Amino acid sequence: MAKLQDLPLLFDEFTTLAKEYLLQETVEPAKKLGRFGSLSIGAGALWAIAILLLSVAGVRAVIDALPDGAYWEALGYLIWVLALVVLAVVLIRLGPKPEPEETGGTS
Repeated sequence: MAKLQDLPLLFDEFTTLAKEYLLQETVEPAKKLGRFGSLSIGAGALWAIAILLLSVAGVRAVIDALPDGAYWEALGYLIWVLALVVLAVVLIRLGPKPEPEETGGTS
């Protein structure tokens, strides 16, 4: 059993251990999560810019491959939009599948 004189020392030790535990279990993981989130957002922004620039280059290539004229240019835009839709569908189909939820036992 602790003596009355030991209480201040025990309280100081408790507060020190509690602070270290909070830093270890909450603050440090939150910092790591913040770094990961910021890198993910940056990577997503770079991918979006790359897709935009490649799309502009692709649509210009399709339009340049077609004969001159306003209708042909409109057809080039339509072809490129359809190509992007097909690409999006393929990427969605190839993407990760959600795992089926396990039902609990009978209740």
